[in-house]
Amino acid sequence: MVPDPSLTIDATLGVVRRQLAAAGIDSAAVDARLLVREAIGASPTDLILCGGEPLGDAAAGRLAELLPQRLAREPMARILGRQEFFGLSFLLSPATLVPRPDTETLVETCLDLVRGGMLAGVGPSGEGLSFADIGTGSGAILVALLHALPGAHGVGIDLSTQALATAEANAAANGVDARCSFVATSYLEGIGGPFDFIVSNPPYIEAGVIDALEPEVAQHEPKLALDGGADGLDAYRAICKAAPSRLKPGGFLAVEIGFDQAETVSQLFDQAGFRDIALHRDLAGRARVVCGRL
Repeated sequence: MVPDPSLTIDATLGVVRRQLAAAGIDSAAVDARLLVREAIGASPTDLILCGGEPLGDAAAGRLAELLPQRLAREPMARILGRQEFFGLSFLLSPATLVPRPDTETLVETCLDLVRGGMLAGVGPSGEGLSFADIGTGSGAILVALLHALPGAHGVGIDLSTQALATAEANAAANGVDARCSFVATSYLEGIGGPFDFIVSNPPYIEAGVIDALEPEVAQHEPKLALDGGADGLDAYRAICKAAPSRLKPGGFLAVEIGFDQAETVSQLFDQAGFRDIALHRDLAGRARVVCGRL
């Protein structure tokens, strides 16, 4: 359906919301507001204040481009080309995952290590800190940590050069590019270190179930960033094998995990020689991060 430019903005919101809901999209009300806001170029406040005004030809044309994308189950963040994470804005590309709120638990875990004085020779603002982010993607974890720790330096690692280009752009946009570097490689191949900690949100979905995931993930997220092998653990095995030789004595490894992987990933940490292995839970109470000290 081509949006009617003579409808008011409020009426257009209702039309878009009903179309999204009819397509089975649970977040129809929120997505409708985001789509109409993007089409008219308005802030949240402007959207309320101008609700009685007609949509207009230009906004109707833009909405006609955006709405079919969401009806096809393309994630809102991909339609808009950006996503907020840890209070910062991140550009996206086809090679990067959409950063999710659950992953903020991983950032908070690392910040707690630094601010809690768990790393020898590292100040509370990251003075003297060096860390690596494996599978950096959009750079969300790396950039969020550097933004919160102005004394730190980090290395973003990814197999995808397109993802690294996106991460570099995000580092520059958020003012931390002078304190990070990027390397195209698999896991830690060719990376020396030593680092105070290594962090990763690796691919951890079992290969056989990816196509059965919700369309927003299965059809629109990069398979390279999802596919964890037959049992979802391939990346964890590689990281646990490589990380000890790249960490300083007493250094930490922290990884995000899937909903049913806490026990198996903790065992991999133990077998790799990590101690003080702990689980950290997200806001929903699910085990989201495994962290261990070398």
